[in-house]
Amino acid sequence: MQITDSIALVTGANRGIGAEFVRQLAERGARKVYATARSAQSITATGVEVIELDITDEEAIAQAAAAASDVTLLINNAGVASGADLLTGAMSAIRRDMETNLFGTLALSRAFAPVLRRNGGGAILNVLSAASWYTAVGAGAYAMSKAAAWSLTDATRHELAAQGTQVVGLHMAMVDTEMTASMDVPKISRHDAVAAALDGIEAGADEVIADDVTRAVKSALDLAPTARYAA
Repeated sequence: MQITDSIALVTGANRGIGAEFVRQLAERGARKVYATARSAQSITATGVEVIELDITDEEAIAQAAAAASDVTLLINNAGVASGADLLTGAMSAIRRDMETNLFGTLALSRAFAPVLRRNGGGAILNVLSAASWYTAVGAGAYAMSKAAAWSLTDATRHELAAQGTQVVGLHMAMVDTEMTASMDVPKISRHDAVAAALDGIEAGADEVIADDVTRAVKSALDLAPTARYAA
């Protein structure tokens, strides 16, 4: 699908990658952008329709789908990273990662699939991660949630094919945002990550890999686990 004249809804649109999606969608000629976040006051973009939305609240999701019944492009960007390990981290933190990154994404997709069908098919983009394919100490809960969201992306792509809805997974490593500001590691710009995602949607892609680190991680998936992590 083309971004020009699309009507998009972006979750987690108040900062970082989400705010960059809002900016670039407008720049590329989207007819309307719904910007959502848990706090409407945290959204500073102008020229958008603001919806207060907690993606773990199914009633709020249903209300958003009713209010934004003209959407043709759903950007599932909202997410959290607790930093919890699976065996020692708080179960509440692990559940929050799963409820937000997996079940929140699923709930949005379920709510907006009929909307997209009525509006001609459209597209869904799920913001995933290199952590879909790799984990480390301090990232167990996050990686599990993103690996599950990768599977969700594949499954919904098959389930929505008949209605002509494109489903795209965006995978990337570290992106220069507020969330990673304290990390002294190589990062790509939020502009480049979002531009790659929108280019992929317009090209009809199923998957977008936004940086070389993520490309290398995926290329090692056929190795045995010990060799893959050593690499």
